[in-house]
Amino acid sequence: MHWMYLLVAGLFEISWAVGLKFTHGFSQVIPSVITVICMIASFYFLALALKNLPLGTAYAIWTGIGTIGTVIFGIILFKEPITAMRLLCIALIISGITGLKILTH
Repeated sequence: MHWMYLLVAGLFEISWAVGLKFTHGFSQVIPSVITVICMIASFYFLALALKNLPLGTAYAIWTGIGTIGTVIFGIILFKEPITAMRLLCIALIISGITGLKILTH
């Protein structure tokens, strides 16, 4: 169950990171409120996951999910470039997350 909390925390991290773009520096009320709610939810589920997971592993996975998700949404929503180097970096993040998950007891 703790891995599920971590996944949910990561999905909320993607939501608030993408939401920041829509807040326009917190000048837009509705996107700002939604973004702050997603931030709180992300930290809440991360805290639940940390009850049973090692800090370094959980934090790395949480930020990795957020990083990969925001890159994907940046490409889809904001037409950010898809380059071989960006894809290689995403693959490296995924391999690091996988390695940490496998090595966690």
